[in-house]
Amino acid sequence: MPHRNKRRPLTLRDVSEASGVSEMTVSRVLRNRGDVSAATREKVLTAAKALGYVPNKIAGGLASQQVNLVAVVIPSLSNLVFPDVLTGISAELDDTPYQPVIGVTNYSLSREEAVLYDMLSWRPSGVILAGLEHNLAARAMLDAVSVPVIEIMDVDGDQIIDSAVGISHRQAGRQMAEEILAAGYRKIGFIGTHMPEDHRAKKRLEGFEAALNAAGVTLAAREFYQGGSSLSKGRELTERILQRQPDLDFLYYSNDMIGAGGLIWCLEKGYDIPGQLGLAGFNGVDLLEGLPVRLTTTDARRVEIGRRAARIVAGKEPRPDNGKLALSPHIMPGDTIRSVG
Repeated sequence: MPHRNKRRPLTLRDVSEASGVSEMTVSRVLRNRGDVSAATREKVLTAAKALGYVPNKIAGGLASQQVNLVAVVIPSLSNLVFPDVLTGISAELDDTPYQPVIGVTNYSLSREEAVLYDMLSWRPSGVILAGLEHNLAARAMLDAVSVPVIEIMDVDGDQIIDSAVGISHRQAGRQMAEEILAAGYRKIGFIGTHMPEDHRAKKRLEGFEAALNAAGVTLAAREFYQGGSSLSKGRELTERILQRQPDLDFLYYSNDMIGAGGLIWCLEKGYDIPGQLGLAGFNGVDLLEGLPVRLTTTDARRVEIGRRAARIVAGKEPRPDNGKLALSPHIMPGDTIRSVG
């Protein structure tokens, strides 16, 4: 397995020097012993967090080694996207000594920090985690490890920790906007999650709006929601946005789940799809195969992202030269955009 060219692993001595207390005291704090003053405990924990130090939970005889585990950190198991990513990871690790171990963050950066702290304490042989956005403590921990760290799903960022495998979400948004404009739609609405919670959806919307604006078109309406995606949420939001602005001729959804719900609602209400109203989603999930009308969407390359990330961790392929392995998103044509020509 290729290891990153990083500094030596952090030790108790590093935390001791940074906090100005003895190694024994540092050990007591990190083992949560009660015989340390609150002020000293705070000094030690602050220093350890700033350094990205994570205690080693491996038994003494193995303390200098790593285990054959790959830490895989994802936002959700209920989201239809991530089981496909895990399928790709598992397929590539199946013939290796490595086993994936899953941690779930629920789209919370503080939760990601806690998950990483626990998983890194077992000294995994690699880390695969979703997204490029992390808080300072999580980034410090990831910068401090000497194993491969692969950030997945996204390549739209400049602060890659080690390697990134994913698609450009801005490119995906631009592609869909160009497809919609080419089909003659001009009064376009967007339905998606609140942007602070979904960085990749935010980047898609940025690319989408940039392409619209370049053609002299302004996004006519937006509808945002919090929480998980569902068919019922898609129905609710579609009804709401069309009641508010009935002259819309296209709806772009941030994912296929709410897009499918919106499509079902529109068909029930007798909308002419795609003549009166066009629709598109994102992800290309298998759910779309069961709809009476196929939703146009974008293939986000989920399984391939998982496979390629696992291949890098397992040493089956080299780390990309510039740290980024960008897979190309592509539109999966359906029945919900008018044919051109």
